[in-house]
Amino acid sequence: MSEVEVDIITNTNNTRMHKLQRRLRREVGSAIADYNMIEEGDRVMCCLSGGKDSYTMLDILLNLQQRAPINFEIVAVNLDQKQPGFPEHILPAYLDKLGVAYHILEKDTYSIVKEKIPEGKTTCSLCSRLRRGTLYGFAQHIGATKIALGHHRDDLIETLFLNMFYAGKQKSMPPKLLSDDGANIVIRPLAYSREKDIEEYSTLKSFPIIPCNLCGSQENLKRGAIKDMLQMWDKQHPGRIETIFTAMQNTAPSQGVDREQFDFVSLERNPDAANNGDVADANLPAFDFVDINNNGHINLDISNRIDVVETFKP
Repeated sequence: MSEVEVDIITNTNNTRMHKLQRRLRREVGSAIADYNMIEEGDRVMCCLSGGKDSYTMLDILLNLQQRAPINFEIVAVNLDQKQPGFPEHILPAYLDKLGVAYHILEKDTYSIVKEKIPEGKTTCSLCSRLRRGTLYGFAQHIGATKIALGHHRDDLIETLFLNMFYAGKQKSMPPKLLSDDGANIVIRPLAYSREKDIEEYSTLKSFPIIPCNLCGSQENLKRGAIKDMLQMWDKQHPGRIETIFTAMQNTAPSQGVDREQFDFVSLERNPDAANNGDVADANLPAFDFVDINNNGHINLDISNRIDVVETFKP
């Protein structure tokens, strides 16, 4: 390959990288603003796994930090779970180069997971609980006011379907979450961002990816099946993924069947209410029923009058 061709490819990649960075920065900024994720004086603990998502999250937050109208601190934290062959030098070298404050924690959760979970079974649930407990405790230790995780929009949608298909629950990962004990606030700044954009951005930025040997090799993960389903929908029906995420942001408890979310039992009609029909049918012609005894429903728009052909009176 000639030097000119190399320059063309490099320039093309740089242009694409900057375009993706602007998009991701805009999406992360919108998510932060919509959910009030980061406030003046916050100390944000960015949890790094060594994967594309957490690298991208840290990169975009550092970028926003320089432009934000508020002051906030970023501290990177990695939990070394003592997986065999884990390259311990990669993250410290990368963070040293960035000049970011960081902590590397060590806790052998790998052995616990391998001991408790039979071979071939999904380890993610136990692994995430052990990791979460350690990180929550450390956040309080260093005075972090927010814990940032690298989950993206695809993760949120996949979790919704996982819970519906396998747990009988309609819930996902909220962009902002208060821990059960009330001591920590978890934020997901990439909640509006697509995984395919993050993956491409990560490749163009040449992040030093560290593979997860614990869960990455499990081909029977239910999440993988959900991911395949969504990718098929995305190819066959462009825009469907966007519509699903929009639907997740527009829930209507009164139109569902969850008795915990809406008090169906106490619903009562108001006999004095004006008979204007269902609000959902606001675009349909309204009716005046005063003439019902004379075999006629008179539409308020006389040009669209609807007559009752026959009325039965017992």
